[in-house]
Amino acid sequence: MTTTTPTTTPTGVRAGRRVSALICAVAVGAATACTPSEGAVAPSQVAAVAPASPGAGASKGTTGAPGIGDPDFPGDGNGGYDVQHYDLRLSYDPSSRKLAGSATIEAKAAQDLTSFDLDLHGLTVSRVTVDGGAASFSRSQDELVIQPGRRISNGDRFAVTIDYSGVPEPMRDSANLGEYGFISTADGAFVTCEPNGAKTWFPSNDHPSDKATYDFQITVPEGLTAIANGEMAGTPQTKGGKTTFVWREKHPMASYLATMTTGKFQVRTGTSDKGLPIYVAVADSFRGSLDQLLTQTGKITDYWSTVFGPYPFSSTGGVIDDYAAGYALENQTKPIYGGFSPEPDIIAHELAHQWFGDSLSIGRWRDLWLNEGFATYAEWLWAEHTGQYTADSAFRRYYANAGDAMWAYPPGAARADDLFSAAVYTRGAMTLHALRREIGDDKFFPLIRAWTDAHRYGNVTTQEFIALAERVSGKNLKGLFDAWLFQPKRPAPIT
Repeated sequence: MTTTTPTTTPTGVRAGRRVSALICAVAVGAATACTPSEGAVAPSQVAAVAPASPGAGASKGTTGAPGIGDPDFPGDGNGGYDVQHYDLRLSYDPSSRKLAGSATIEAKAAQDLTSFDLDLHGLTVSRVTVDGGAASFSRSQDELVIQPGRRISNGDRFAVTIDYSGVPEPMRDSANLGEYGFISTADGAFVTCEPNGAKTWFPSNDHPSDKATYDFQITVPEGLTAIANGEMAGTPQTKGGKTTFVWREKHPMASYLATMTTGKFQVRTGTSDKGLPIYVAVADSFRGSLDQLLTQTGKITDYWSTVFGPYPFSSTGGVIDDYAAGYALENQTKPIYGGFSPEPDIIAHELAHQWFGDSLSIGRWRDLWLNEGFATYAEWLWAEHTGQYTADSAFRRYYANAGDAMWAYPPGAARADDLFSAAVYTRGAMTLHALRREIGDDKFFPLIRAWTDAHRYGNVTTQEFIALAERVSGKNLKGLFDAWLFQPKRPAPIT
């Protein structure tokens, strides 16, 4: 995620050297690193470490917990099951702002269940079935509590279908993004869900530790476009003044990365130089940005595949909507830019998230620096690559500001009331540069590739990254990470 006024690119930094040639040396076979992925596959066992556990919320007896167990967001997600797949059939009318949906959720029980919860904000539920049988349900704030007609045994796979409708209400949090989730616009909807806005438009286990694959069937008035994650399945079908778009994301995805952005868009498709399909769309008022968005998206995705490892998904892209959100979000396969034409550094940030945040997802929100620190450092690497300035000059400029508020905010424990702090972004990026200086390029860049490879499509924690960094470098790095991530003060200068 980025804001329209970037806090991560230092002003006045002069152009410098390009990224070390070592990056290209590390990227053996990079010519095929951006070829489309055919779906989720198990990561290699190189430097493999145990992933975070989804659905780990404490439960009572056979009642699934109303929270997944994230101490900083105790009401988010749910315990007792692991979602495998969402099948979302949705219809949206911008004139009435009414959404009608039927969501089928395929899950695997992690305990015996006589009841379990889903997250749903507002909207009216009319019917719930479990494995085709009627189920009773109740609402308690953002919890949809479901009681199936029979007990679900630990390890059983089951499918719950929820029919619902209403006018979606976005989440509002002035301490963080302000407004997010399902946001109605004049011609459709702008849908950006970080951290917990998926529940504003579909019932879900709304926490990044429970990832799943998705099918979307979205119907809108004829003349509008519906955009979701993954790839479009077939040609949109129009009947009776309405058009239905079918999208499929066959790789695991965190709920906050799902989207159903709709409206009047100019669309262009193509392929990157390395053969990766690209889908970009811009609101009519941004039609002049369409070609640049297509070109830059392909170029930057291809380049990151030489630095971070093979691109993890089957397509890349981007969307510019005519809604002044004040931020961009890394929706999986289709980052969205809210009301502005992104500069290449912002595109570089959001596309880096396809590795850091989308493929490798955090298992708890306090580890957000693993998303934002890495994506911010990617901006600095892009500047190196394009000859604008070096990562080292960026690091030194930020470090020179001894009075910066970020020194009092340890980024290794992002706070729920200030999740998107500049410390999480900038001091997180500085942590990576301090690490790079400590272990050298010949260990740093292979470490990053080992990190993305070992955890592809999984969940990660800060402790896992520290352990891998020590294993790859052969050094004790606890002091470095403690100073940069966990101490509320400015670390000693690096040599």
